[in-house]
Amino acid sequence: MFAPKLVPGDEIRVIAPATSMVILKGAQLDLAVERLTQLGFKVTFGKNADAHDEFFSSSIEERIEDLHEAFADGNVKGILTVIGGYNSNQLLKYIDFDLIAANPKIFCGYSDITALQLAIYKKTGLVTYSGPHFSTFGVKHGLEYTLNSFLDAVTNDAPYEISPSETWSDDAWYLEQENRTFHENDGFMVIQEGEARGRLIGGNLGTMNLLQGTEFMPSLKDSILFIEDDEESHSRSFDRNLQSLLHLPDAGSIKALLIGRFQKNSNVTEEALRKIILSKEELRNIPIIANVNFGHVQPFATLPIGSFVTIKAASDETELFIEQDE
Repeated sequence: MFAPKLVPGDEIRVIAPATSMVILKGAQLDLAVERLTQLGFKVTFGKNADAHDEFFSSSIEERIEDLHEAFADGNVKGILTVIGGYNSNQLLKYIDFDLIAANPKIFCGYSDITALQLAIYKKTGLVTYSGPHFSTFGVKHGLEYTLNSFLDAVTNDAPYEISPSETWSDDAWYLEQENRTFHENDGFMVIQEGEARGRLIGGNLGTMNLLQGTEFMPSLKDSILFIEDDEESHSRSFDRNLQSLLHLPDAGSIKALLIGRFQKNSNVTEEALRKIILSKEELRNIPIIANVNFGHVQPFATLPIGSFVTIKAASDETELFIEQDE
């Protein structure tokens, strides 16, 4: 089930189901509002978006209230999360999934928000979007690729392609906007060649694994699995987290694997990544592409969880086409 696409004049509600908006600098917040307004959207905020406790989050009740209010409000057409964090999965058993199913809307974010996105897809069938947070729109330089992919996903019904960005950056943009380092992008890295078509399922690997064994975990049957992790991961933790996912009963029918570019601080080299992937008997004979533009390294594409994607991987040539129909 796809939510209606956004059009100019639509209201986008910003909520904080993980970390509070209070951590954002005023200039970044203002720039994010300005960017979305320039696109023709009206930006509003959940009443508890600034609430915070000693963990820089807020109570389950406050976060659930804002989530439910955003879906229930008929004027709201899209929902952006402020930023990620660590505790989105606290909300899962308190969510009114019937309310969400009756009021399908664009719901976009990434990282810890993966827990909410996968649960919503599993419980309602609503396609959710692994893409920019509200805070992402506060990036001053190098946002074009991210912005264009977001618009392809949430304002257009046509299929669109995920191509490598010209450059990429892994610096702390939120600390110093004017002193950023951009690296030339050598393209996506093909680990195994092949072609496949299936449903996109995935997000942040560590967060995804929190759902194993729960009622909120979508099936991996016939999926195109996409995974990424942040700088807290390293080669050995990525290896075991991926292995855990591959032990799921329906993982044997995964049709392809997409891996987002790792942050430099994770020290997951291309050589280490190849060795990890090639050690997995479960992943033999399926196309595998790494260094894809999604996750914690900018810029990044918007991926609709639950939509179909067609993949071609041949030597260093790749094609990723997102379909946007049922």
